[in-house]
Amino acid sequence: MNLWILLTFTALAECLHQKRGAHSCPDHCSCSFPPSGAEVVCSQSSLTHFPLNGLPSNTTRLSIQSTILSSITASHLSVVPLLNNLQLYHNNLSSLPSDLLRDVPHLDTLDLTGNQLVHLPPNVFSCASLHGLVLKNNLIEKADAEWFPDNSSLTWLDLSGNRLTGVPAALLHKLPNLESLDLSDNNLQELQPDALKNLHRLESLNLAGNKLSSLNPTMFTHNLKLSQLFFQENQLQDLPATLLQGLQHLELLLLNLNQLQNLPSGLLENRKSSFQMILTGNPWVCDERMEYLWKWLTVHPQNVFFLEEVTCAGPEALKHRQVVSLTGSELGLHKIQNL
Repeated sequence: MNLWILLTFTALAECLHQKRGAHSCPDHCSCSFPPSGAEVVCSQSSLTHFPLNGLPSNTTRLSIQSTILSSITASHLSVVPLLNNLQLYHNNLSSLPSDLLRDVPHLDTLDLTGNQLVHLPPNVFSCASLHGLVLKNNLIEKADAEWFPDNSSLTWLDLSGNRLTGVPAALLHKLPNLESLDLSDNNLQELQPDALKNLHRLESLNLAGNKLSSLNPTMFTHNLKLSQLFFQENQLQDLPATLLQGLQHLELLLLNLNQLQNLPSGLLENRKSSFQMILTGNPWVCDERMEYLWKWLTVHPQNVFFLEEVTCAGPEALKHRQVVSLTGSELGLHKIQNL
């Protein structure tokens, strides 16, 4: 009987210990305990080290934000093997170990926004089946195909706000499941002609805020699910007439703040009724070459945001005039037809 009582008390003590461990919380952090697993947020600016002590072993969401944390290792993450979502934004991380995700096989989303990352080691994202990866607003100068495994499960990649001058086609070829790709606010001057050919599921592409001056005519041949294209704040001088050919799902096209003087005939044909675009901030030249865009805007005014701001930069006589307010004779079209 005494042995039975001893075993009972031992079991109860162990159960109580585990319960306390699951509901503990590290210093400088706040914790909640929904049925899906503990959620921990650490946002004290004085936090200098990974909060190991008191971190619930059943943590599924961990956010360390706006601290001076400067390092994180695989052994740190090994104490939270059920981790599903890891947010490490606005800290002081300058490097990551190649085996960082070794012990968190369930990790789905990793957000490293606003750190000091410059170079990342090979295979750094190969150990977990990530679906979302955010590397926004770091100091990354070169994207490396060796970061990812072949046939990666990634569906969302954000590399915006870095210092990239190019993106290797080999990297994108490893991401066949990608649905959203954000490369905005870098220093891209071009994309390799076949860079997007494996991205058959791509729906959103953001290339805004780069230095693109031209686009390949067959750039989107293999991306027929595209619904959003962001090209604003580049240096585009003209567009290929066939650029959007086959993109039947396109809903949004942003071309504002480029160097476009006109659009080629046929570019906007067969658009959905819900299609929307922005064209402001371009130096539109209102002569006979403007005929296609002028006619399209006149027929589809409801498809253009800020239509009244689509104005002529030249010739001098038409400067600042709204394009849709012009007449054919003002564009010189009647003169051409009478020749």
